[in-house]
Amino acid sequence: MNEDLRNIVLGVVAAGISASLGWIARTYLWRRKLRRKQAFFGLPGNSECLLVVNREAGSEGAVHRFDVFALMELSALVKDCGANAQILQHDVAQQGFGDRTEFCVGGPYSNRRMAAHLSSLLPGVTINTDVEPGPDRGAFQIGSERYRLEAGTTEYVLLARLTAGEGGRPVFLFCGQRAITNQAATRYLARHHEKLARKHGGNSFVLLLKVVNTQAYGPDVVELVADVTRAAQSPAPAVRTSHRATSKSD
Repeated sequence: MNEDLRNIVLGVVAAGISASLGWIARTYLWRRKLRRKQAFFGLPGNSECLLVVNREAGSEGAVHRFDVFALMELSALVKDCGANAQILQHDVAQQGFGDRTEFCVGGPYSNRRMAAHLSSLLPGVTINTDVEPGPDRGAFQIGSERYRLEAGTTEYVLLARLTAGEGGRPVFLFCGQRAITNQAATRYLARHHEKLARKHGGNSFVLLLKVVNTQAYGPDVVELVADVTRAAQSPAPAVRTSHRATSKSD
């Protein structure tokens, strides 16, 4: 073998080793990222989870189109984790929590299971479910603060990750003042889950989000108002004068 041929062979071998090491490194990083995502969502490979959906107001079993979009966002997250999802209507999901990860979509007016979760897990949250028009219709009361709905302009949604029950799997709540805000919260989770995992780890959190000008921007412009975990998980104090919240950009 002459020197030129030997150099070519050595170059090919070096390139092969370099490519192999690069592939191994990328695979390791991808698997580590996947494990972190699975841990945050409580969705190890081939596990089962629940998608609990509400009904459209005034309908018999129909699901609002924005809630369908929310389910699509969540289904993509579940698939990315290598898990499987079962979709259940809110009034047939009669089981405990903790054994399987649960994603619960919709406000307490149209989702009985959401109402039960708020009562059991977030006693500091009260949501006005009056059907008659009024300034406080749909308003959130979180601790001593009240957040009113201004349809199409300023709308609020709670995004929560809660751990309870013996199994330790989380319950994710997407509880909005309107259906479009539920989709906004699922999209926010899909975009920011890595940041949320770094900040909160496996702990519970409750975030209040504001969805801005949905009549122009749909569910895309979302701002973080506050981390309301402590207030939401504490017994509700006396109500003070209502006001609009001042938000801060995420």
